[in-house]
Amino acid sequence: MDTKKLDLNLLVTFEVLMEEKNVSKAAARLHLSQPAVSTQLSRLRDLFNDQLLIPARRGMIPTAKALELTLPLRLALDQVRDTLTTHQNFEPQQADLTVMLACTDYLQSVIGLSIIETLRRQAPNVKVGLRSLEPARLEAQLANGEVDLALMTPEAAPPALRTRHLYDEVYVLIGRKGHPQLVDDMSLEDYVRLEHIVVSLDGGKFLTPHDQALKALGYSRNVVLSVATFLIVPELVTQSNFVALVPKRMTLGRTDLTVVSSPVTSTGFSVGMVWHERTHGHSAHRWVREMISHIML
Repeated sequence: MDTKKLDLNLLVTFEVLMEEKNVSKAAARLHLSQPAVSTQLSRLRDLFNDQLLIPARRGMIPTAKALELTLPLRLALDQVRDTLTTHQNFEPQQADLTVMLACTDYLQSVIGLSIIETLRRQAPNVKVGLRSLEPARLEAQLANGEVDLALMTPEAAPPALRTRHLYDEVYVLIGRKGHPQLVDDMSLEDYVRLEHIVVSLDGGKFLTPHDQALKALGYSRNVVLSVATFLIVPELVTQSNFVALVPKRMTLGRTDLTVVSSPVTSTGFSVGMVWHERTHGHSAHRWVREMISHIML
């Protein structure tokens, strides 16, 4: 390869073309004309001696060489970007920043708004994108920039990622206000006879780690409903005699619920931040992480 032909802008164009797989869309993102992007693609083909992207009925199809180049070139560009931004002072009031956060619906509901409000109070031009946590894809998403920061149980994060503990959560038992059987210090016999809702994030499962703990004690609770999200559970119990174990922070400020401790010591969970080396030294992302840590104190 003749490195004299190398232009960093060509690599940026390649990165965007691989994401869009469409010259017109790439041109719009790069704020260039379509002919200019087509010219840059031609230079890229000459540079790598490969077609890279082949026209198809809808958009373009990357060649094997293009797929092979994507990750190392993205990492190289990220390193250049980080090097340039790390040595700049981050000024929140002037920053034009977009942060993509991945977390469960529970975390979106209990801490999402406070994070957004605090970040925007300090950095008025910041934009925050909240998206659902996808554990199986998280490492790749953090590496390629789809996600900048994840809020989750740190112990469940892939070992190559960086983590920081934020707080510990516990489960409490909830039911409608005035539920006649929902009282503190209830017996295990009374507890398991209640009609329980369980949350199965995968959907449709009726056994949880809590049920395993009950089984070890020789009990099995009466599970009548399995749902895929914590968010609808409070509304379900307020309109029925169902009860459910939910994270305690979900109940704060609710006056329409009866909240008691579970007669079984349920394992709680920790919540923390998870991020990739890609953003570790980035001054803006460091600031975001520090702000979130401060919010959770």
